[in-house]
Amino acid sequence: MSFLRPEAKAELWRWREVLGGIAVALIGLWLVAGPGLLLAIPGYALILAGVIFVWIGGQRVRFRKTGLGAGAVQVDEGQIAYFGPLTDGVIALREMERLSLERGAYPAHWKLEQPGQNPVMIPVDAAGADALFDAFATLPGLRTERMLAELADDKTLSVVIWERRSMRPASTLLH
Repeated sequence: MSFLRPEAKAELWRWREVLGGIAVALIGLWLVAGPGLLLAIPGYALILAGVIFVWIGGQRVRFRKTGLGAGAVQVDEGQIAYFGPLTDGVIALREMERLSLERGAYPAHWKLEQPGQNPVMIPVDAAGADALFDAFATLPGLRTERMLAELADDKTLSVVIWERRSMRPASTLLH
């Protein structure tokens, strides 16, 4: 028997990094206000770490959905695998060329594209989709704040979140 309702537990778990960051910052504040200067130095470091945890945790909370959607996502060794009831697929992060947010379906879907393969469509609320935050963060040049803003927007248009820049030599760009 649990003290908390399952819904409350799920919401606390969703905010776990933010709550952990607050706890770390409070311990740091206690050390700064505490016995002396010797403990103030690690206290300031803990306050800084706590603020960073809260900021990163806030981004993750904005990215996370229920996890009750269709299919399951697995991120392993630089590959994103989606196992769904109707479609599935695997994309290598280092070979991925485009990441889009397709809002035409309900719920919205991440569209991952890699040359020579069919795009992989992943519902934003699929089980394990919260692991995509860290995977997407490794894409060179991805703007996390823009991705989170597009995810929160309720427009019906699809939008390209990230696209790999071509690696053509500079001489071919001038001609």
